[in-house]
Amino acid sequence: MKLLVAALESELVAFPPVLPGFDRLVTGPGKLQATFALTRALDAARYEQIVVVGTAGAVDERLDAAVYEVDAAIQHDVTDIDGIVGQHVSLPVRVELVPVQADAGASQAEHAREFVTIATGDSFVDDSAAVAGIRLLGAGLVDMETYAYAWVAERFGVPIRVLKAVSDRAEDDALTDWRTTVAACSAQLRERVRADYGV
Repeated sequence: MKLLVAALESELVAFPPVLPGFDRLVTGPGKLQATFALTRALDAARYEQIVVVGTAGAVDERLDAAVYEVDAAIQHDVTDIDGIVGQHVSLPVRVELVPVQADAGASQAEHAREFVTIATGDSFVDDSAAVAGIRLLGAGLVDMETYAYAWVAERFGVPIRVLKAVSDRAEDDALTDWRTTVAACSAQLRERVRADYGV
């Protein structure tokens, strides 16, 4: 059994309530809720794989409104004792996501996989100054949960895939853009899961 994870119900509107071979978890937004909910789920049951779906803001101007797979997660809203942004006092700077195979028969989708690094923080990014700072950290996308999901999965030794649909440019009016596009992003993510897992 796999675990399908999203931060918000709205990111799953295009998915059926029951997806064969998957349990479903909605964690709530932000790093703390993501950490708590995923830890509880993994403590209660064993999963062969975690598949996270959700929206993200694009901070790399070259990224189109498409679905991307995350290869690593960093935090953009932490600072260590030396004042270095992006470095936590005790957590790793970067959590790598080991590439996970989709199910058999999904070879066409496998060839289309595009990987990108995501920056996670507990605030919704919607201004150009914040975007410029996040770009300097080496991220192409920004969200509020992926670092936490990846960190928890690593602790439990469960393979994790994170698929993110670009909902906005993380600058002015990003929240309005997100509200407008979240259903379309969910439909893109649903098609990707169908292509990769045949369900």
